[in-house]
Amino acid sequence: MFKKIKFKKLLMFAPLMTLMFCFNSPQNDDEKMQTIMVSVKNTLSYLHYSPKPINDAYSQDVYDKYLEDIDASKRYFLQADIDEFKKHNTKLDDYLNNGNLVFYKLTIDRLYQRVDEIDKMTQDILSKPISLDEDEELILEPKKRVNPADAKQQREEWKKYIKYNILQEMETLTSKEEAQKKKKDSVVNNKLPDTIKYAPLSMEKKREKATTEVKDLITDSFRRFKKRKKMDWFSVYMNAYTEVFDPHTNYFSPKSKEEFDMNFTGKVIGIGAIIQEKRGYLYLGALTIGAPAWKSKQLSEGDKILKVKSKPGEEPVNVVGMLSDEAVRLIRGEKGTPVTLTVEKKDKTIKEVTMIREEVAIEDTFARSISVTAKNGKKYGFIYLPSFNVDFEDPKGRNASDDIKAELIKLKKENVEGIILDLRSNGGGSLTEVGDIMGLFMNAGPYVQVKDSRGKVQVLSNKSNEPIWTGPLVVMQNELSASASEILAGAFQDYGRAAIIGSPSSFGKGTVQTFVELNRFLNTNDDFGSLKLTIQKFYRISGESTQRKGVESDLKMKDFFSYAEVGERFDQFALPWDKIETTSFKKLTGLNTPQLQAELDKQLANNSNYKMLQESAEWKEALDKEETITLNQAKFNELMKTRKAQIDKFKGLDKFNNGLKFIIHPDEAERIKKDEAFAKKTENWRKNLERDFYLEETVDVLSKIK
Repeated sequence: MFKKIKFKKLLMFAPLMTLMFCFNSPQNDDEKMQTIMVSVKNTLSYLHYSPKPINDAYSQDVYDKYLEDIDASKRYFLQADIDEFKKHNTKLDDYLNNGNLVFYKLTIDRLYQRVDEIDKMTQDILSKPISLDEDEELILEPKKRVNPADAKQQREEWKKYIKYNILQEMETLTSKEEAQKKKKDSVVNNKLPDTIKYAPLSMEKKREKATTEVKDLITDSFRRFKKRKKMDWFSVYMNAYTEVFDPHTNYFSPKSKEEFDMNFTGKVIGIGAIIQEKRGYLYLGALTIGAPAWKSKQLSEGDKILKVKSKPGEEPVNVVGMLSDEAVRLIRGEKGTPVTLTVEKKDKTIKEVTMIREEVAIEDTFARSISVTAKNGKKYGFIYLPSFNVDFEDPKGRNASDDIKAELIKLKKENVEGIILDLRSNGGGSLTEVGDIMGLFMNAGPYVQVKDSRGKVQVLSNKSNEPIWTGPLVVMQNELSASASEILAGAFQDYGRAAIIGSPSSFGKGTVQTFVELNRFLNTNDDFGSLKLTIQKFYRISGESTQRKGVESDLKMKDFFSYAEVGERFDQFALPWDKIETTSFKKLTGLNTPQLQAELDKQLANNSNYKMLQESAEWKEALDKEETITLNQAKFNELMKTRKAQIDKFKGLDKFNNGLKFIIHPDEAERIKKDEAFAKKTENWRKNLERDFYLEETVDVLSKIK
């Protein structure tokens, strides 16, 4: 949950901050990092909802988390490195207090040193014959791995890792061949013209091709690693400090904050093209219809980018070998300004293309709806909300509540008899949007209680008495529905306004964050980044916290995530669950959810698709928990055959069709005729809805609500 808080609301801390945060402008990267460290420490200590003592116990937690973050697989650092690092494990609190970079520099310098060594080591391994006949195993589970004792053991571990990748690549080639053979056989059996090529490689050729592919991939991964600036790792270091306070308190570099804002508002200033990185070169990916790159009529997917000229009068920057995120920053800029790309076309001609940057919408951020005709012939409305987006800086910018309102108006015109609001995998967003969305479905009333670090509780209410939809309503959720999704689902549940259907419970994020810009407190114009800081906890109007526990569904159906460790309760640094007093609210006529659940359970008990979904999820989770895998080619191939047989068993799920009919809105039908990308995206969305087992059951539940 993210809450926009004006800085004036934090003025009670101003005298303290002025005293603690006053620094001269840093002269170099070291001074900048030192300043950030002390600023982060002070911000955590004085503004966090539940500040921790900065002591040796805290230092140990930070130490463990940091090492896990930079070398979780234990492939880079030797045991001697860890022994050296451990001398600092109770000193990280002091380093944070004083802005001391000794540990950060020691670990990152050593990391780059080891990467250089391993790069040469892997090239040497790949230059010699590699046997796949030895009876070896690779440990997959990081917690079961130990750091190599010396360079010799490290080489053996990397050799095993390379073997594993070669075996995987060979299996990929085999799977492609099997798919080609199946297509060819199908064509022959149906006596159609045979144009499908099927030329299986010998095992030796397959191994050669796989080894070359793995060599290229490993070489490229080390190249990208070395291109990454050491200071980029500083964010990882700082987040070890912040996330031990709680998992949602994070340090954002200026670059990371820019990415966050774009995702939050659903818009980016640029040319409307994906930039892809392949073996040291940058290529144009899909172009957004209507955006500058597409409108130029000179650029195409697959063009190789050679240079970028960000501003008139500047020299073009050669981007060959550059990381994609660095090139993207050159291409983005202020709205209305020119940017020039020099590209190599597929025919090897060189072209210079100048475009004017525009605001490009990230449409996957916004709400979307479609009408659904059930098997009983009745029509319902389905609204998918991927996030509670809002543009705080632009009053005319898009926000989730206005989008939902527009979709409801469209669906009402189509005379739907009920609404499904899909919040599955919606990770949240703006707190204020929850109340505005609630007001579209019911009259005014409180929707959440917010408690700050001093224990003060504020009740937030929706003030609207002009709901757009007052008919039957069902809300879908799963284990990845978090934060704002949980507030809205919880409020609807407490009022009895909607039936909540889906996984047994949602994610369990019951905290509120705001951004604190570090340079606000510093005597400089430099951008030091921001701290996304947990400042409050929210509670349902019933007084129950959603923290760790989430929102329990009225109508429970286990899904793909129900067998995995997904949710706040699995994070060791998550804040605890608690409860406060209920607030005054008027419950609506309750839904008979026990009866609906009993009917649903009866249907699911005899549903073969549901049983297969559960079996598939359990099998996938068991695979994820396997601790070792064989590196012997014969045994590996047998293992893959066993897995394929299991996958074949679940292939019926891919062919599942829920029998629902989906009709897009007339305005979207017109857009499809003109917008090829939108047409393709809409078709994929519709196909996924047709294969959605849980949507079928949700429509059935909705049909029973009066």
